[in-house]
Amino acid sequence: MRKVVTREAIANGSLALLLLAVPFAAIAMDEPFYVTLATRIAILALAAVGLNIALGLGGLVSFGHAAFFGLGGYAAGILATHAFNAEPLLLGIPATTSMPVIWLVALVVCGLVALPIGAVSLRTSGVYFIMITLAFAQMIYYFAISWPAYGGQDGLSIYVRNSFPGVNTALPLPLFLICYGLLLLGLVLFWTLRNSRFGAALQAARQNPTRLAAVGIAPFNIRLTAFTVSAMITGLAGALFADLNRFTSPSMLSWHMSGELIVLIILGGRGRLFGPVAGAMLFVLFEFALGGITERWQLFLGLILLGVVLFARGGLMGFIAGRERHG
Repeated sequence: MRKVVTREAIANGSLALLLLAVPFAAIAMDEPFYVTLATRIAILALAAVGLNIALGLGGLVSFGHAAFFGLGGYAAGILATHAFNAEPLLLGIPATTSMPVIWLVALVVCGLVALPIGAVSLRTSGVYFIMITLAFAQMIYYFAISWPAYGGQDGLSIYVRNSFPGVNTALPLPLFLICYGLLLLGLVLFWTLRNSRFGAALQAARQNPTRLAAVGIAPFNIRLTAFTVSAMITGLAGALFADLNRFTSPSMLSWHMSGELIVLIILGGRGRLFGPVAGAMLFVLFEFALGGITERWQLFLGLILLGVVLFARGGLMGFIAGRERHG
């Protein structure tokens, strides 16, 4: 078992160092585009870390996490737009371009929305849970495209990148370092939850909820907490994604986005600490490399995903770790 843990730990460290090294190498070669690519990987990985709490630890196959990803993006876009236009929000609340404040708003909004969605969805299971989370996400999606005040179908542009104290976020490298730092914090949170009593109860709720209830722990409360925390982390990633692109779009709320996040976890390894990072790296690499060859690059991604499901069900990190179960 020690050998397996060591192999995965080495792989985790290698991925972390590789992702950190790419932007510095790109700056040295005067290729800022690759810094943006690395930033995109870090943001998508953070979003998948959030989903990995619900899916990887709790077995909750949510097809509606795009709702939280998009809500985080709209929180960033709306606050930045009002601040740019010097217009207060509802009830005269001042807007802001401060990233920490925007992140806090995104976390709170996603948490408040996830609580009722989770409370309803978690009363079902299996395919019914998948469909009801999808239904909620589509409701929010259609609300966004029918809201002309904030762009409707056209989305919402962020004219000035939001600010972080003491950092020039207009430059690609500082923005990457911010996103990379938040990704590391997300991974630390995931590791802490997985190895805590809460994580043990969550995994027990996935495996045998009846037995968990028999020892006096309510599976529903454990799952609802995990679902809410998962949504908040994904929403934070959505706010970062909007800042990266300087644009918030209803496509961030689309079920396609939910599917992409699930694909990231499957590619990297469900429940694995660095599974979302490995999955995001593979996904963005395929998108960049194959997208330049053909517009139908998703076909090749689908074939690769099929191969992973059939022959490497633990994803890339599971394949590296071997056949032993991870803790």
